[in-house]
Order: sequence, then structure tokens, then C-alpha cells
Amino acid sequence: MKADPHGVLTGTHFIDGDHACCEGALAAGARFAAGYPITPSTEVVERFAARVPMVGGTFIQMEDELAASIALQGGVWGGAKAFTVTSGPGFSLMMEHIGYAAMTETPCVFVDVQRGGPSTGLPTLPAQADMMQARWGSHGDYEIIALCPNSPQECFDLTIKAFNLAEEFRVPVMFMMDEVVGHMTEKVVIPPADQIEVVPRKHTHKSVEDYLPYATNGDMVPEMAHAGEGYKFHVTGLTHDERGYPNMTPQTQDKLVRRLQNKIRIAVDRICLFEEDGLENAEVVVISYGITSRVAQRAIDMAHERGLKVGKLRLITAWPFPDKKIVELAARVKAFVVPELNLGQMVREVERAAAGKAKTFAVSHAGGGVHNPEEILRAIVEASRC
Repeated sequence: MKADPHGVLTGTHFIDGDHACCEGALAAGARFAAGYPITPSTEVVERFAARVPMVGGTFIQMEDELAASIALQGGVWGGAKAFTVTSGPGFSLMMEHIGYAAMTETPCVFVDVQRGGPSTGLPTLPAQADMMQARWGSHGDYEIIALCPNSPQECFDLTIKAFNLAEEFRVPVMFMMDEVVGHMTEKVVIPPADQIEVVPRKHTHKSVEDYLPYATNGDMVPEMAHAGEGYKFHVTGLTHDERGYPNMTPQTQDKLVRRLQNKIRIAVDRICLFEEDGLENAEVVVISYGITSRVAQRAIDMAHERGLKVGKLRLITAWPFPDKKIVELAARVKAFVVPELNLGQMVREVERAAAGKAKTFAVSHAGGGVHNPEEILRAIVEASRC
């Protein structure tokens, strides 16, 4: 493998989604990762461990996922762009530190290559049952961003996007792959580094005397300083004031957690990404994400062959959820069909946003494999008759 001086392995490659995710992280400037082996995510950091010494970075295999999920945050405060990778029970173990990253506004990326559960479940087989955990898994009021690729090419492109969003909003970003996307091999085009948009860290230019680590300049996102640069600051998971020091008053709690939420909510229209097709005259809209969106496309094509008016809405950003788009569609379509590799998670968000204006049909699958397109087609036919 030959990379350019920025560590970017340019050109056309045939690689799987896990390896493409690694290349996206390197292209985004990630130079530190901590992880613990777990199927089906290990290949991401396995490749990173081999590649990152070429560009002066570090990978550390930690003793478990708890250690990995906090070590990466130490790397960030030391000045690196950093991430960790996990799946299944490992993602569950990381929840406390995802909340810590949200509270301390540590920009970082958590890659979750989803597999069947609960517990050890199906270590080598796919599911999409971590979607609600990604949003609500840690306690308290906070916001995260979650992206869902459906191809190795998107594993590269959207990993860069994940790091960019983490840096722009100083928030943990969840990268919600699934086993099929992680292990499928397709063509991935990697452009030269000078053609890749990389958002730099929101690093402070204030003097040591003027710097407050959690003060904002009107955009709700504080500037950041790193350990060892001479700045005086305190990093804590406790409710804190603008200096970073604990402050246990209800007023400070209210001000802090509202800002943690609102810095994402005011930018939701800019953050939310989705792919749409055939929505203009649609009576039924199929809403899907990840590998399920590719199976759903076949069902949509079959429905078109029958003359049914079906459109597609593919979630690229799962969180924040695109409420506005669902509200708009619910006012003019009969129904939504939501296939996913779980027994009903994102379909509940569709129902909530539709607010009874359009019916919602879940096409659930417990995981271990993907849907048969005919299952989704049957739901589309039923929805068309309502």
C-alpha cells in the first residue's frame, strides 16, 4: 500500500466496508484509535493499526471496551482526532463514556458495526438493533449525531463526514454500520487529499488569561484547548460552569444541558442527510437505512413494475431524525413502509413524526440475515390499498 504524505491511499480500490471506514478515518485526520477486538468490527482497527504508523499515529489495544472508550477521549484532549470501533456488547459497555463525551463536549467518533443480539447474540451476522441505543443509551439529556452508510464507498465518505461533524459541533458521532455493509467488498474511489474536505478542530486563539473552556461565541460550540499548551481548564462529567469547574445549581444544569441539545437542534436542517427518489407523485414511501435500503430498492422496483406509486426515502443521518421531512410527506402520502433489521426501532420515530396523518407499516426482521424483497413488496401492496 502506498499513501500520499497525508496518509490518504488514493485511487480506485476493491475493499470491504470495514477497511473503507479505516481509510475514511485516516483521510479525515484521525491519528489515534483505541479498541478491543470484537466481531464484526475488528477489521477497521486491524487495518488502522497497520496503516497509522505510516503517518505518525497510534493505535492501542485496550483491555476492554470501557478502557477503549475513555482512552480515545484522552487522545482528543491531547490534540488528536480519535475514534473507537466496536459491536454488540462492546457498544453497551461504552454507553457511560458516550455520555461523558457529550457532557465534556469531546469531539470523537464511535463506530458500531451492528450484529444480532441481545447479549452475545449472533457475532458474525447482521442486525440494525442498536439504533435507539445510539441515541438514548447513556443517561440524561444530550444530543448525538448518527450516520448510516449503505455501501463501502459511503463507509469511506461518511466516516470523513462523521469526523467533520464531531469537530464542528464538539459532539460524539455514532457511525452505525451493519455486518453486511462492513464485510461486503465493492469499488471504493478515494480522491487525493486536496479534494477531501476536512474540518479542523475548533481550537482557541484566545490568550491563557482570556480563555474559558466552556464559554461560547454565539454559536453554542466552545473553542477547545489541548493538554500541555499552557491553558488552565478542568474537564469533568459533573455539571460545570464556563470554567469547566463543578457547579451543582439547577440554573447551571439548565443552561448547560439546553446548550448541549440546542447546538445540534438549531443546525438540524444542515445536519440531516437523506436520499430521496420518486417522492413527487408517491402514494407510499419506503423509509430504510443501511443494508436494508439496498434490499428495499429491489422491492420498490418490483412495485413500480406493478404500477404502484412508490417513493424512496433513505436515512443517511438517523440522528437527529428528519422530522420535518416526515411531516411534509405525511401530509400528502397514504402510508410509510419501514423495513429494518430489528423488531421495531426507527419505525417508531416515523410514527411519531407522522402523527397519524399517514399510516405506518413496519416490516420487521430479527436479524441474522436480510429481508427477502417480497416481504417488503407485500407491505407496499398492503399500504397502497389503505
